Amino acid sequence: MEGVSVRKIKKICVFCGANSGKDVAFVNAAFHLGEVLGKRKIDLVYGGGKLGLMGCVSTAVAQHERQVLGIIPSAFTINNLVGETCGKEIKVATMQERLVMMMELSDAFIALPSGFGTLEELFQMISWAQLNIHNKPIGVLNINGFFNGLLSFVDHAVKQEFITPRARKILISATTADELVDKLQAFRFESDPALSKLKWSPSSSQKEKLDLTLRL
Repeated sequence: MEGVSVRKIKKICVFCGANSGKDVAFVNAAFHLGEVLGKRKIDLVYGGGKLGLMGCVSTAVAQHERQVLGIIPSAFTINNLVGETCGKEIKVATMQERLVMMMELSDAFIALPSGFGTLEELFQMISWAQLNIHNKPIGVLNINGFFNGLLSFVDHAVKQEFITPRARKILISATTADELVDKLQAFRFESDPALSKLKWSPSSSQKEKLDLTLRL
C-alpha cells in the first residue's frame, strides 16, 4: 500500500449470522478474520451472542485481547436465544436502533456469508453511505465465491443505470481478510454532488442518538 493514504480504523463492525453455513470454509474464514482484527489491534462490534459465525469471529478477536462489543435487541436475550455475548453487551429495543448504534460506534463494516438479516444490514449501510449519512468503508469477505452472484447483480444494476458508478465504489470486496482490511483502510469516499446537499441532524429528543430525518 505504498504511496496510499491509510484510513485509521480502530473498530470494525462485522455483519454475520447465527448459522455456520454448509461449508467449513466459512467457519475457518470467520475465525481467521477475528485473528486478523486482533493482530492489527482492531476492536470488534457485532450483533451479540455466540452462535454461528458471530461466535467464531467474536471468540477469535477476544482471544487476541481486543475489545468485543455485542449490540443486541432485548428480544434476542429472552431464554438465552443466541447465547452469551463474548465481551461487553448493549441491549437495544429495536433492530433499527441496533443498526444505528453499530454505525455510530464503528469505523468500517464487513459482511460475512449469511442470510437475509446480514444482507439487510449490508445494504442499509450502503444506502446510508450513498445518502451521506456516513462515509465509512463497507466490504464483503467473498469466501469461496459466496458473494459472486450478489456482486454480479450490483454490476448489472450499474449497467442498467439504477446504480451510479460512483455509488458502486461504496461496496468493496476481497477474498481474504488481510486484503479486505487493507482495502477498507485505503478507501476514499466520493460524495455524489447532488446528495451531498442533504443535511442530517441529531434529534433533540434523542440527544446523542442519530435521527435519520431528512432536513431540506
